Amino acid sequence: MQRGNVSIAANSVSANQLAGELYEFVSRPTRLTLLAAAAAVGLRATWLIGGVAVLNDQDVSQANRFPIVPDDVMTSEVGFGRMILTFRNTTGAAIIVNWAVDVL
Repeated sequence: MQRGNVSIAANSVSANQLAGELYEFVSRPTRLTLLAAAAAVGLRATWLIGGVAVLNDQDVSQANRFPIVPDDVMTSEVGFGRMILTFRNTTGAAIIVNWAVDVL
């Protein structure tokens, strides 16, 4: 599992949250699950696996806690290649997001 949290500035997009992480590159077809929960409304997630957008600008839960299964599962996919996970803040204030990627 890869997990982390990040503050996204007002009206901006984060860097790739998986850059430099152990499972940024997945070498064989693997079950991958993304969970996320933000501190407020207005955050959106985009997740690319092997160059394919499996989640494109999807609303993130505003549960304001570490994400839990099944409440905060955004998607579960089978894929391989480089993973890119970004968050976009659509509001006028910074928002913190907690995220996790399960690699099964």
